[in-house]
Amino acid sequence: MTTPDPSSHGDQPPQKHVRRPRYGGTHPRDYIQKYKEHNLQTYPEMEAHLRAKGNTPAGTHIPILVEEVLECLRPASGEIVVDCTLGYGGHASEFLKRIGPAGKLIGLDIDGVELEHTGRRLAQEGASVSLHRSNFAGIAKVLRQENLTGVDVIFADLGVSSMQIDNPERGLSYKREGPLDMRMDDRLQRTGADLLRTVSEQDLTKALAELADEPDAERIARRIVELRIKTPITQTSQLVQAIFDAKRLTAETWKRQRDRLGSLHPAARTFQTLRILVNDEMSALKAFLQKAPLCLRPGGRIGVISFHSGEDRLVKHAFRDGYRNGLYESTAREVIVPGGREIRENPRSASAKFRWAIARSTSAS
Repeated sequence: MTTPDPSSHGDQPPQKHVRRPRYGGTHPRDYIQKYKEHNLQTYPEMEAHLRAKGNTPAGTHIPILVEEVLECLRPASGEIVVDCTLGYGGHASEFLKRIGPAGKLIGLDIDGVELEHTGRRLAQEGASVSLHRSNFAGIAKVLRQENLTGVDVIFADLGVSSMQIDNPERGLSYKREGPLDMRMDDRLQRTGADLLRTVSEQDLTKALAELADEPDAERIARRIVELRIKTPITQTSQLVQAIFDAKRLTAETWKRQRDRLGSLHPAARTFQTLRILVNDEMSALKAFLQKAPLCLRPGGRIGVISFHSGEDRLVKHAFRDGYRNGLYESTAREVIVPGGREIRENPRSASAKFRWAIARSTSAS
């Protein structure tokens, strides 16, 4: 009698087919249920379908101003590029095509999960890629770790990636129910809910006005303080309702009066402000703009995409002062913004502003 091979298929227990969780209706609505959008390699038609409608597939991100970034920063074969906000890797992929196998891409991001996902995608590009979980304010430290004294291109996109906005667990969107987390880096201790529990009415009013140009800053701050006395504000829906209350609106009245009130959602500026505060984004941007010119090789290029007036003002002034102080030999004369076609295809690009500068070359000393 022969002994059955334990590795044979016949002796293995039958594999049960695991069904996907069912969802109500004909199409998945929740972020986690959109299995086709999370697996575009298997369902490539889904990406084309959604982008034709001006939508971004769940778990992905459409890079903004790509042609303009490449034209101004001119990444070339063999150069070293630092993408300081790697995100989904859309700009990074284009950089890699131009620097080729002889070049090197250094990617920074504070989101550990997305950094890992993007790293796997970029590994297939066939070029040298080195990734660091770091805020862009730490660019000088990263270059020391790479044993580099300078690089050819530095790029930063200050916007929040679509896959972060769309994930309700991040609490970054007023459109989706979820916890008020708002941390871009889950190693941070303070969440958005923590901040709302402790921030003073005066400080919140000032932040809403300065960071988001919120016209109803005082009323929103006062309403939040009134509500938190009774119950903590921990969910996105609670914050949205507080903002509607402060503006003496309901979701229905805003939709009916959108033409008069403007297309920007009443909660957009407040959510932006809290995200900036939770992640201390303005301090990080100031540190980055101070260190970046010292990390460029002679003739190196730097470009930054910003999304609100406070960010753009810091970038504009940093490049202007760098030019006056001899760190840069030229800067963008005018801010570069997306065209109508890009905005139609990707509405989230509408508020983007791109500025660039070129480091002084040795021959210009």
